Amino acid sequence: MQEIAFTMQLRPGVQAEYQRRHDEIWPELTEALHAAGIREYSIYLNPATDTLFAVQRRLPEHSADQLPTLPIMRRWWAYMADLMLTNPDNSPVVMPLERVFYQA
Repeated sequence: MQEIAFTMQLRPGVQAEYQRRHDEIWPELTEALHAAGIREYSIYLNPATDTLFAVQRRLPEHSADQLPTLPIMRRWWAYMADLMLTNPDNSPVVMPLERVFYQA
């Protein structure tokens, strides 16, 4: 299983709305993530800084790199764009993180 981690940034004052939208995540999006080989996806919030910390566990043969081409992914990004810092295509600004320690 491949594991990646990254951060994203919320706009101030939108924490509750971000949580609400994820509580009601679209089934089609969940299906697309699973079909792309993502088996676990967690997002944590640092409420003091509005920073989101995300971790994905992916199958070795994942196709997560193709998710940005899917209409469902682009609709989700557009739906979430008012809550987060985004790129011109509405994808969230993502800062990949390097693992510096692991203990099994």
